[in-house]
Amino acid sequence: MKKLNLLIFLVLPLFCLAQSFQLKGKIASETTPLEWADISISNSEGKIINGTTTKQNGTFEINLKKGSYKIGISLLGFDDYEKDITIEKDTDLGIIVLKESTTNLVEVVIQSKKKTVEQKTDRLVYNLENNVTTVGGDALSAINTAPGVVVKNDMITILGKGTSRVMIDGRIIELAGEELNNFLKSISAADIKNIEIISNPPAKYDAEGTGGLINIIMKKGVRDSWKNATTVSYDQNKFGIYTLRDNFFYNKNKFRFSASVNAKTGYLNATDDLKMYFPDGLSHMKSVTKVKTENLSGKLALDYDLSERTSIGFQYLNDRNNPDFKSDIRIDNYTIQNKLDNVTLNNSFTDKGSKNQTYNAHLVTKLDSLNRKLSVDVDYFDYNSKFDRNFTANNYTPEMVFVDVNQSGRNISNQDIDNWSFKADIEHPFQALNLSYGAKMSFTNSISDVLYYNTITETPELDSAQSNRFKYTENNQAVYIKGDKKFGSKWNFQMGLRLENTQTNGFSETMNQETENNYLKLFPTFYASYKKNENNTFSLNYGKRINRPRFDLLNPFRIYINSNSYSEGNPFLRPSFSDNFEFAHSYKEILRTSVFVNVVTNSYGVLFTANPETNTQIVTRENYFKNVNYGIGESYSASFAEWWSSENSLYFLGAKTEFIKDINASPSNSLQIDFSTNNTFIVGKTTKLQIDFSYSSPFKSGLYEVGYTSSFDIGFKQDLFNKTMQVAFLANDIFNTSYLKDFTSVVNGVKQVYDQKESNRFVRLSVVYNFGNKKINVKERAFGNQEEKKRTGN
Repeated sequence: MKKLNLLIFLVLPLFCLAQSFQLKGKIASETTPLEWADISISNSEGKIINGTTTKQNGTFEINLKKGSYKIGISLLGFDDYEKDITIEKDTDLGIIVLKESTTNLVEVVIQSKKKTVEQKTDRLVYNLENNVTTVGGDALSAINTAPGVVVKNDMITILGKGTSRVMIDGRIIELAGEELNNFLKSISAADIKNIEIISNPPAKYDAEGTGGLINIIMKKGVRDSWKNATTVSYDQNKFGIYTLRDNFFYNKNKFRFSASVNAKTGYLNATDDLKMYFPDGLSHMKSVTKVKTENLSGKLALDYDLSERTSIGFQYLNDRNNPDFKSDIRIDNYTIQNKLDNVTLNNSFTDKGSKNQTYNAHLVTKLDSLNRKLSVDVDYFDYNSKFDRNFTANNYTPEMVFVDVNQSGRNISNQDIDNWSFKADIEHPFQALNLSYGAKMSFTNSISDVLYYNTITETPELDSAQSNRFKYTENNQAVYIKGDKKFGSKWNFQMGLRLENTQTNGFSETMNQETENNYLKLFPTFYASYKKNENNTFSLNYGKRINRPRFDLLNPFRIYINSNSYSEGNPFLRPSFSDNFEFAHSYKEILRTSVFVNVVTNSYGVLFTANPETNTQIVTRENYFKNVNYGIGESYSASFAEWWSSENSLYFLGAKTEFIKDINASPSNSLQIDFSTNNTFIVGKTTKLQIDFSYSSPFKSGLYEVGYTSSFDIGFKQDLFNKTMQVAFLANDIFNTSYLKDFTSVVNGVKQVYDQKESNRFVRLSVVYNFGNKKINVKERAFGNQEEKKRTGN
């Protein structure tokens, strides 16, 4: 706290408290007030220094300091309006009447399309509407189409940065790994307005996650209208999956409401292949798994404007998954002469399920005419999961003659997580700079149970040595301050500092082992951008981040994957820290170059080790390395013709790894090349074709070597009935090459090579039907929700 007080003391003298005055007025036609008219304020040099849009009743307000300006007003269908003004006190321009343009708009066809990728000061904004392959898809598949983002092995990664955390409308989702991916699969891509890729998040956001943040901005209902969208889709891999989604929006006067429901059912096919080269011979495991895909989720959101300045809102999300699966595993054990010695068949069925609920209440209020704004959020998150697996492993001779029962058991695991968080943010603009500051408190409790029953006999027997109950609590308190300042029309600076205090406690009842960890850390951020001219913009940013272990990774107990493999957590895992540097250049906003360095200390990860004495695979987690990741990325947005637009990216990635713990292995690194191209073709007024290709080269990173991946996708979309209906077709990963392959490591002299396929190749047929009413009768009121629109990204 002393450091925070010192920061405020140093920054406050920079604030200029020059007096400002309010300029207001009302824009109207000859018959009615005009909404969404653009208001711009230019200085004596003709540079636009401020602006806004009119509210529903045609009014606007802008705060300006003393001086001479030119006000400009424009609105489609009306003549532009300009006037010189002098501000020496609060000024009311009264009613300004715009004249209708003499242009015959009926004869003009205007098509507006957002840029697919937009570069902001501290983030990249990806607009989905131009990508055909996302029609009928979910949020996870939409994220995977974003530039510089890869979804692989249950991880969402910003290239060159690491694993990313995910937010929805600026609120962190307290899930990770498989649980996070399942949750994102329950959200329709059609509900997403855009995706923000924040590789180096500002101080306002949690410092958690070395790979930055992915912020999903959801669509909001159009003002004074209601709309409903229904989507039906069918995916065919080896098996089939049916999906039904419905989304409803209602927006009238002070009231905004949205609701959605998503249901999915079907099956996926997954195969695993693991080769372990022990000193006495090869052990080769092959697994075929049929995974049930059963999901039901829903969302409710309500916002209400208490006054012109204050609005309140509530959101509720519910998600339930039941991914039961049946696995048939064959393990072939060979002699050192590569002769089959014995076979183990492991058959299992797993009853798996999870459910989570998220509640949010928020208030946004404009404190005064100087545009100071207070936002308050209260969030509660509850997650429950179950895992109940019955398995039997039998030993056979090479001729498949039964020998004996290797292992038979029942493994039950349950986990309950609940989290409360309270957050307050204040935006405090001054004439000299824009200041924001705030605080957050978060309280997390996790309880996990593991029960193991030996079922070799007819009566199941509880094995207390393989059963455990693990309790974990984590509390975080944070404060931050952030300021941004423009110098003329070329320079823009932003600085921030976040202070986080964390207390953790883990207790294993069976092992009677308690682990505590408390730490106080500062996380600075810095951004600078320079606009040399209309075509060239340069930026530099730095940020410090933390990566805390997931709750389940801290559970010290052992869970058997099969008779020859088990996984165990580590209660002594510590968070890793990263320093992120990035220099970027944008040319005409179509060619973007990024050079970055990411220095990670005390990093933890998965260790796939093996015990040569028992021929057993052991999956553990350790803080065992430090890493320097670096690279250069190029993104190019092109329109080769009116009917052909293309988004392309090329990344060259490298790393230097040093092991900080003796794990009886040596690090190795190599260059990685990642390339993607997404091409949209307009083949008719209502028809689009999409052709995408991605490729990632083989590479070495620390302990592991990874094979290449690639994907070739074709999508097609047809609009019908004046765009009220869409029919879309997608052929994903046509050549079935996007799976994990040749995942290799050598530890304790044992080489392991792993491949995994998860039904990435599929075809999808989707039908979307939209209906609604954009002409709800509206009560005239002196109200505007521009502040809330800014908050949600609209």
